[in-house]
Amino acid sequence: MRALVFDLEALTDLDYDVHRVVFNAAFAAHGVPIEWSAARYRRLMVLRDERQRVLAELRNHCVGPECDVLIELLADEICSTKAMMFDEMVLDVGASPRPGLDDLVGDAFAAGVPVAVVTSGRRAWAEPLVRQLVGEGQVETIVTGDDVATPAEAYRYALDELGVTTDRVVALTGTTAGLRTATAAGLATILVGQDSAPRDATAALAVRADYGGADPLRLTTCERLYARSTARRTAPAA
Repeated sequence: MRALVFDLEALTDLDYDVHRVVFNAAFAAHGVPIEWSAARYRRLMVLRDERQRVLAELRNHCVGPECDVLIELLADEICSTKAMMFDEMVLDVGASPRPGLDDLVGDAFAAGVPVAVVTSGRRAWAEPLVRQLVGEGQVETIVTGDDVATPAEAYRYALDELGVTTDRVVALTGTTAGLRTATAAGLATILVGQDSAPRDATAALAVRADYGGADPLRLTTCERLYARSTARRTAPAA
């Protein structure tokens, strides 16, 4: 294995541990009596856009014909407040690494396999958050939204920084959108943070709830999954 490339969502449950908490603070800042539980936020995640989730929740709580007149403006204000609060709160909300992550990163460090992290977030908070999640000196390069214009470019930039190609490199992502981006960049990719395989995850080497459990996702597992996928791609047709 020549390298591991994580996106930030593969390190921590960014939606539930961070975005949800900051949204609750934004609701409170506007005097809106809404507090999303993890279960409620999970149900709202069928709406891919943050603004749609806020609108759906506001409409669920509003009463009276005058409500819809102001609801879209309020949704915009809440989303704007959340964006401003995110940079201030992201390091203080108690984001935790996904179970078993430290073992996989430790395996890579011990084997001399470099680790990169890519994110669309700003370096000012992304870099300290990565250190908070995996420790000092464990990640060789961090590519942020300050470095590149698109998520796809982030993977190419990370590979260049590590001095490797896509050969014998595994990407790990915490979202199906990340899976699409990583595979489009030519990387064999493992999807984590999913209890079962989503319909749009057929390109993944494997789908895991986290890195721990009875069958932990360790460096040897990544190597085995990569070798198996390579064998399938090169096997002659019957």
